[in-house]
Amino acid sequence: MHISKLFCIFATIFVRNKRTETIIMENNSIEMALLEPEERELVAFIYDAIPAQDRGTLSSDDILWVLDRMDDYLEKQGLVTVDPETGEAEYLDGEVDETEQLDFVLAAVKEEGREISAVQIQLIQDAELQYGIKKGYYSEE
Repeated sequence: MHISKLFCIFATIFVRNKRTETIIMENNSIEMALLEPEERELVAFIYDAIPAQDRGTLSSDDILWVLDRMDDYLEKQGLVTVDPETGEAEYLDGEVDETEQLDFVLAAVKEEGREISAVQIQLIQDAELQYGIKKGYYSEE
């Protein structure tokens, strides 16, 4: 095996808010095995919940990126705190304005030049909520 191929396989990971953002592999995909088991389950749940016609080129990496921007919004609203020593996030009770959160994520999409649509973001928001209800993190209202 060539050294360059090994380098591609053992790539550097970037972590933001305890969620793995990107791992560049030879096939340019997320190495799901390196995520926490619940994060893998969440990403798979969201991916499967998005209809194929709406999914388009949306990848697991895109889903993780959107989830991180959603967390950025929550942090900005004071609904999540991150322990600076451990990196653990604590989610606080409060109402989330989904339209405002969508606008926040769309602004980040535009700023970073990503190709993620408003519909895809809304579908990710909806699927994340359904996952949270299923797991008992959120109550159905």
